[in-house]
Amino acid sequence: MVQAVIDPQLRPSLADTAYLSLRDRLLTLEIRPGDPLNDEALAKEFGFGRTPVREALKRLEADRLVMTYPRRGTFATPVEVTDLAYISEIRSQLEPLAAARAARVASLAARRHLVSLIEQVRTFDASTATVRETLRFDAEMHRGIYAAAGNPHLEDALIRYDNLATRIWCLVMDRLPGLAGHLHEHVALLRAVVDGQEQRAAELAALHVEGFESAVRAALFAV
Repeated sequence: MVQAVIDPQLRPSLADTAYLSLRDRLLTLEIRPGDPLNDEALAKEFGFGRTPVREALKRLEADRLVMTYPRRGTFATPVEVTDLAYISEIRSQLEPLAAARAARVASLAARRHLVSLIEQVRTFDASTATVRETLRFDAEMHRGIYAAAGNPHLEDALIRYDNLATRIWCLVMDRLPGLAGHLHEHVALLRAVVDGQEQRAAELAALHVEGFESAVRAALFAV
């Protein structure tokens, strides 16, 4: 049997592996806000040295997902619901910009990827999926649009703010009805991007951010 040869350049580094694992756990609040992250303990958990873990923690600090204090250590950042308005203010400007730009400049390969996401969301069963699976799929749709926009600086900024929004979402996820509906909202947005409808893509992206903030606020202040 012939085994496929994997290009070493495509393999994630140890630092990438640690970063992605810790990022997912921070986003889903599996690592709770304020929890300490000890590089030695994490290195033992991952089964490799402390250097890749330290590199991962530095990236997570740049993402504002952890904070490091001299002589105290590294901790998961708090989730401040008061930040929701600030995050939404930024996302309401950048998400439509990315969607419109993606509709205008996305490559054929990027549009094909978005079409595949449309097909996936139509069959995705949020009622049986885990929280991590739901959040990962939601992020994949957003990041598909960010990547299709072809502006790495815009993509980087949006990923960071989407991560911060996700942590707030996780605080109230058990009080949010219709997760399937939230995911299916992406279909029209993805289709607008694929079809090159700049204005419609921007409008739908803005509505999506607005709807997210309204839903989270309603859950936060429900009696």
